[in-house]
Amino acid sequence: MKKELISELFEKFEEACYDLDGLECWSAREMQEILGYKDWRNFINAVHKASKACENSGEEIRDHFVGITKMVKIGSGTDRPIDDIALTRYACYLVAQNGDPAKPEIAFAQTYFAVQTRKQELIEKRLLDIDRVNAREKLSRSEKKLSGIIYERGIDNKSFALIRSEGDKALFGGKTTQFMKNKLGVPNTRPLADFLPTLLIKAKDFATELTSHNVVDKDLSGDQEITKEHIDNNSEVRNILLKRGVKPESLPPAEDVKKVQRRIDSTEKKILKEIKKDKK
Repeated sequence: MKKELISELFEKFEEACYDLDGLECWSAREMQEILGYKDWRNFINAVHKASKACENSGEEIRDHFVGITKMVKIGSGTDRPIDDIALTRYACYLVAQNGDPAKPEIAFAQTYFAVQTRKQELIEKRLLDIDRVNAREKLSRSEKKLSGIIYERGIDNKSFALIRSEGDKALFGGKTTQFMKNKLGVPNTRPLADFLPTLLIKAKDFATELTSHNVVDKDLSGDQEITKEHIDNNSEVRNILLKRGVKPESLPPAEDVKKVQRRIDSTEKKILKEIKKDKK
């Protein structure tokens, strides 16, 4: 997510916050717009799911979802009352958790309402962590999808491993997977992708998705055809990166993605406790 968008969303959430009897809250009607929901009925469904999650967590729904009425102007210039809900920080967090994380507004909200300090730099760091973990999980799914496609075409586990290795060699300018592992200090028992920066994880994912698509679209079969396809796709992705000044084999290693995931998981309970302090 670009810093400009992060700054824009940060300001919107900050400006939307208001005081309700000494408690910081956000209007559900305003949250609908900020989170990119065009239809109130769709958004209220997410709110209902969030209130159920609140109840399941042992919290009182009325402490976090407060029904209110607000006045809005209509076409004639007069005001009319509409139903609204005052959402605490915890309620907003649960609403975001029930949204689509692929939407940048939802991804931002999940972190914004999880960070009690509301410091922008902490939000940016957490978003980067989540983005990397999500990218790694997406690559795993893409590789599993590709393996399923090519297994149906007579390719076994050993051949699939060789196909992936050839793809790595094309992406890293002739450097083998083992060479890159040694260069980046990756344990032999761990996948190279666990220590790659997010950009390269996404590059590998894109090349893998291209291979899956073209194997089916071109009706490819056999080791040679599929290996060539995977090499070609990784080579094309490499060329794009090189044109933008990025040399894949020269990028430094990133933090072990498993450590990043553990850091995210280990703070979850603490975050929830901090969020719930809003009601006190």
